[in-house]
Amino acid sequence: MKLIIAAFASMLATTASAETIGVSMALFDDNFLTVLRNGMTDYAKTQDGVTLQIEDAQNDVGKQLSQVQNFVASGVDAIIVNPVDTDATVALSQAADAAGIPLIYVNRQPVNVDQLPEKQAFVASDEKESGTLETKEVCRLLKEAGKTEAKAVVMMGELSNQAARMRTQDIKDVIATPECSFIKIVEEQTANWSRTQGADLMTNWLSAGVEFDAVIANNDEMAIGAIQSLKAAGKDMKDVIVSGVDATQDALAAMAAGDLDVSVFQNAAGQGKGAVDAALKVARGETVEKKGYVPFELVTPANLKDYQAKN
Repeated sequence: MKLIIAAFASMLATTASAETIGVSMALFDDNFLTVLRNGMTDYAKTQDGVTLQIEDAQNDVGKQLSQVQNFVASGVDAIIVNPVDTDATVALSQAADAAGIPLIYVNRQPVNVDQLPEKQAFVASDEKESGTLETKEVCRLLKEAGKTEAKAVVMMGELSNQAARMRTQDIKDVIATPECSFIKIVEEQTANWSRTQGADLMTNWLSAGVEFDAVIANNDEMAIGAIQSLKAAGKDMKDVIVSGVDATQDALAAMAAGDLDVSVFQNAAGQGKGAVDAALKVARGETVEKKGYVPFELVTPANLKDYQAKN
């Protein structure tokens, strides 16, 4: 009888401690966001009684709002959102706040980050570091190549995304400094974080006769697309510097092949772990920082092996 009672008590304790976190991802079909999602899943597996309910918003603002509303209706313990549109997060915050359910934004900064309600926070990396590290290294490489005047093209992410806007501003801020003012941006257009669109944009620039010494992309996927088109056009990759952000597996492979010169490691798995950790703490009544940052790190051929080991 004692064994039965003990087993029943244990079962009740397990049931009582069970926690469900609803997760709305902007897009499943994205290399970086897949690593982020896996980081959440892997960390949740180490936490007893924690279940993630992960949904794909498919880059649809309306669908993401519906997902958050459904999470609220089902009574989850916390919600994590990787926003489709960082300018459309107010409604998400309001829906969770009205229900008293903790909400953690991950990777993409919500428009109202400094006015988030009490049970809400943001976990990511400081975008002031990303484009800055990237562009300073491009500047250094151009100088090393003996350039006193240089032309650069900039590939931007989705303009509705705060990270794209910030990384592009980082590029311009670095180029505005005396050390790097010899660089001139001759073209800047969005390729929406996409490898395919990056390839198409580069093809268009080449067809139009645009001349440049460097490609500065807001992420690795667009940089890889640019590399594909450059190589298809018969360009020698030694003649152009190509840079991106994220240090994905594909990007590290491109760097090992001598095609990608610069990337910036954004710890997607670390952000995923941080988001789940923050969600659980807030759900349990603990206090977390409103902004939790995981540092960016510069990746070059010199330290490539360190990052290959992380993937």
